[in-house]
Amino acid sequence: MTDHVTITEHVVDELQRKGMPTNADDRTQFVALLIATEFPMADEVSVKLAIKAVNEHLRAGAFRPVDSLRPIEPVNVVGLDVGAVVNGEPICERVDPKTLFVDPMYQRDIGERGLRQIRQIIEGWDWNKFKPPICSYADHGGETVLKVLDGQHTAIAAASHPAIGWIPVMICEARETAAQAAAFVGQNTQRLAVTPLQLHQAALVAEDEDALTIDQVCKKAGVRVLQYSVKNFDPGDTLAIGAIAKLVDARGAMKARIILEVLAKAKFAPILAPQIKAVELLLTDAEFKTSITPEAVTEAIAGTWITDQDKAKHMALSHKWPFWKALATHWFRNTKKTRPATAGRAA
Repeated sequence: MTDHVTITEHVVDELQRKGMPTNADDRTQFVALLIATEFPMADEVSVKLAIKAVNEHLRAGAFRPVDSLRPIEPVNVVGLDVGAVVNGEPICERVDPKTLFVDPMYQRDIGERGLRQIRQIIEGWDWNKFKPPICSYADHGGETVLKVLDGQHTAIAAASHPAIGWIPVMICEARETAAQAAAFVGQNTQRLAVTPLQLHQAALVAEDEDALTIDQVCKKAGVRVLQYSVKNFDPGDTLAIGAIAKLVDARGAMKARIILEVLAKAKFAPILAPQIKAVELLLTDAEFKTSITPEAVTEAIAGTWITDQDKAKHMALSHKWPFWKALATHWFRNTKKTRPATAGRAA
């Protein structure tokens, strides 16, 4: 589980970068949504402690307020490789939501969490909060139908609501499944409502080069990226697609595979983002990497996660370090050395 220090640091960084809503209710909703989206596996105690810590920063006046309004202004495109516009402009139509379809190849089934969201939409239907589902034409049983690329929860809620007969939808040009999956990624890359796991799965279907590289790295390392959270994880399972994507981008496919393989061989269930960052530091930082091997790290960290997590939390609090850095330092101390360590923070 992610500790509250890591959550607090991330939220504070985001608020300092984006600014803070001036309305109290908006602030509460913004912080809660940010934590729920970025740390879905965090336990209730950690979330409460993180919110308390963020509120202390708020009382200290650490964040700049967001301006009430700002105009939409074009950015400077000098130096950009601006290509031709791809596909035609979407059109808007009113349709019966019961006539819409979804494709399970890149849209997961509705689970209990999704059902709760749908029930909430039905109970509090508000056209001012309505976002038209994004659809495309597709062939189904010899007929032309509309498939939902994004917004299936909204579509199901509308189809279930006794007072809703028609809804507006936006229709894009995306006939083939891969094109539809690519459209799904494009529609949702900058939105909080869709999880990184869903975007990764859609990108795989769309044969996105980066997604395919990540998939290959994970398979070679013995890591399985799940499409959604489960109650019981198997060794090598992970939901940390964001951390893995950053790892592959920063270190390349080969080094990323070695780093992930350390955790997979140690049989972590699941593999978490702080663990990935900790092993990355151990195997790439000059103060660590010259005196240890990946095999030695695996041997040192296998079967000791509960104890290691607790000790790393205390170290993070006492040194005011990020949890992953404290975890790396603790693991390094327990790892068999091939040569004396460089003097520094690992000493």
